[in-house]
Amino acid sequence: MVATTDAPPAASPVRGPEPTGGRRRRKIPWLVYLALLPLIVVLALFQYYPAFSGIFRSFYEWNPGMESTFIGLDNFSRMMDDEIWWQSFKNLGFIFAFGVVAWVIPLFAAELLVTLRSQRAQFVYRTLLIVPMAFPGVVTALVWSFMYHPNNGVINKVLTAVGLGSWAQNWAGDPSFALWSLLFIGFPFIAGLPFLIFYSTLQNIPKELFEAAALDGVDRVRRFWSIDLPLMARQVKLLFFLAVIHTLQYGFMAYIVTAGGPDNATMVPVLRMINVAFQGQDWGYAATLSTTLFLFTMVLSTVVVFVKRSDSSTNAKGL
Repeated sequence: MVATTDAPPAASPVRGPEPTGGRRRRKIPWLVYLALLPLIVVLALFQYYPAFSGIFRSFYEWNPGMESTFIGLDNFSRMMDDEIWWQSFKNLGFIFAFGVVAWVIPLFAAELLVTLRSQRAQFVYRTLLIVPMAFPGVVTALVWSFMYHPNNGVINKVLTAVGLGSWAQNWAGDPSFALWSLLFIGFPFIAGLPFLIFYSTLQNIPKELFEAAALDGVDRVRRFWSIDLPLMARQVKLLFFLAVIHTLQYGFMAYIVTAGGPDNATMVPVLRMINVAFQGQDWGYAATLSTTLFLFTMVLSTVVVFVKRSDSSTNAKGL
């Protein structure tokens, strides 16, 4: 009799997970696209069409409802010689620089808040600091306009009451003070996106890192420069680019408080565009200014996207 041994069964080939609901899975994306179709139509009608229509009209001497004449690049040539337009960008650069420097205040507030040991105290103070974000911008602008009033304003009355009446000014009506008055609206600048970003970033830093630094004798100032600030670098970079884009669209506060005056001291590109369109009735030139501002914003938005992608790829390689 021949002895036989049981051979191990042949290993079956490894198969990947069986696709489940193949036909059903293929149908879901089409249903999603169909559901998004109304949204795409609305965006095309109220967002993309006005934008591309403005670009198209910038090459015309545009008369809405009447015959328009094609003039090529004449509007753009005129824009290059528009002193008020370029003055508005100069004001905008000053507004941006002041806004970036003012980040010191919300950063300092976030550093103080995160050092509180009591979570309840952090919650209370955090709530008090960010509640002003819920106030409508129109209300804020009108309140500060009243504060700046040369006769009945709170600022001048307080100066007079403390014996500094000679310091009283027509804050929003004097070209020497108007832009500064506009910049200080919202002081001390804590209730905003920078504070939220700084505070959330500091909260996500592991406490063990702070404890190790304390054991090594690192004081609070050195910890800020060596630990806190480097770990916030990505957030600060993103905040910087967002501030550039937001500043290009700045105009709401200036329109309500000063309307671009006095003597164009607070003129910004958005206000210049509005004045050309609605006061000068020069719709083609206004479309040119709008197109230029749109292109600036698009270029900077593209830069933000590429910087964000490069940061993400660098972090992925580091991991």
